[in-house]
Amino acid sequence: MPSRRERRDIVRLAYALQPPAARARVDVRFVFCNVTDPVDAALVALEIKRHGDVVVLDCAENMNDGKTYAYLSSVPRLFAAAPYDYVMKTDDDTYLRVAALADELRGKPRDDVYLGYGYAMGGQPMPFMHGMGYVVSWDVASWVATAGEILERNDTLGPEDLMVGKWLNLAGRGRNRYDLKPRMYDLNWDMDNFRPDTVAVHMLKDNRRWAAAFRYFNVTAGIEPSDLYHLPSLIV
Repeated sequence: MPSRRERRDIVRLAYALQPPAARARVDVRFVFCNVTDPVDAALVALEIKRHGDVVVLDCAENMNDGKTYAYLSSVPRLFAAAPYDYVMKTDDDTYLRVAALADELRGKPRDDVYLGYGYAMGGQPMPFMHGMGYVVSWDVASWVATAGEILERNDTLGPEDLMVGKWLNLAGRGRNRYDLKPRMYDLNWDMDNFRPDTVAVHMLKDNRRWAAAFRYFNVTAGIEPSDLYHLPSLIV
């Protein structure tokens, strides 16, 4: 949401302070639909000027009423000059460890890929990937952009992660499917189920849970002692 500026600042820091992914170009962007509030519009404009990491699509802001379709169908056009191998959608309450994800993708195909937290349903092991975060290859996103049948069926409306799975299943797309459980997971109530091999941890709904993730993954480590700040719990 455009108004969630504090969350975006946290997420930007979360990615900026990670080690770079080896031999990979990874760009993180915040995607909105139309920013209609004049205050939000002014402040988002500042973010665009300062960070250059915001995409604003021509749609009404929503979660399950077509935003994911607008995003996936726009990416091939917006970045046609420098295509990516993969496109990812992830939530702003997910801490994604980019290098770990890049390592997972490195040996995998570049075509017809659908990767994430596989969600079992109806006896099928993973007909769709959990909305915390999933990856499709560039060709899959390009297909979404031209697949008129999605709009003809009005299949942009509904739980976005389930709908993406439906599009791909009906069209026989995303046949190279990869389930990253248990390395992608929801953080539990007690915040004690972090894993050292994490690719993505979800349900970081407030600053307390983000802080727990930063402590566990040593994001706050390495602060040098200084008279400018008194942070004994973070300086070793």
